[in-house]
Amino acid sequence: MPALSPTTNRTMAVFEIFAREKRALSNSDMARLLSVADSSCTDLLHTLHVLGYLIRTPRTRRFYPSGRLYETARQIAENDPLTSVAQEAVDQLLEKTNESAYFGVLQSTTVKIVAAQQSRHPLRYIIDVGSRIPLHASSLGKAMLGLLPTDELPATVEKLSMEQYTPDTVVDVKRLLEEVERSRALGWYEGRSEAAEGVSGLAVSGWLSGLPVGISLGGPIDRIDRNRDKYLEALHEVRNSLLSDN
Repeated sequence: MPALSPTTNRTMAVFEIFAREKRALSNSDMARLLSVADSSCTDLLHTLHVLGYLIRTPRTRRFYPSGRLYETARQIAENDPLTSVAQEAVDQLLEKTNESAYFGVLQSTTVKIVAAQQSRHPLRYIIDVGSRIPLHASSLGKAMLGLLPTDELPATVEKLSMEQYTPDTVVDVKRLLEEVERSRALGWYEGRSEAAEGVSGLAVSGWLSGLPVGISLGGPIDRIDRNRDKYLEALHEVRNSLLSDN
């Protein structure tokens, strides 16, 4: 059976301490915060310095993470499989529907948008990557709720801040629960003028490497209504090709 590597654990702890302390640290500082002998810490910090992951301040000779650490993390993030799949999903949806398409990940009581493609129609709905949208007032949010086990759903909904964004926003817990269960049986979710007046959204959800995720289309209510069947077909095609049921 694999065992934890003490050296790896200590190395990662070094960077977590820098993130927490937000300042350059001496060898003695780090040894104290790691609860290790100065001699053990000396070898660790020296190795990270030689590898280019730490720099030393000219006057005090204290250590601090270098730009190499940031650049390495940036390159890893650029090739994150989640980002690649999310971008592929919204690209496909835009191609199939020419409606604004979004890919979201469940984060606590919101959905974080990690990829988006905007419709080429003059009248379109826009949400920026990085935005967080409410679970109770959007098709994508409801799709995230639909991934929860039935016995966990009520407790989660009770914790939501049910802000009323428009006259059509569902703020009643019982009504929201009923809507999510009904939509789960249908296999798709809808939001009609709930987060923004005059805007409709359709969404489906699934799992990506154990993460609860969803994809959605958004636009003017009349256009979404006219193309509902076509858009739902596109959503399910993309979902089935990229996501799993568990």
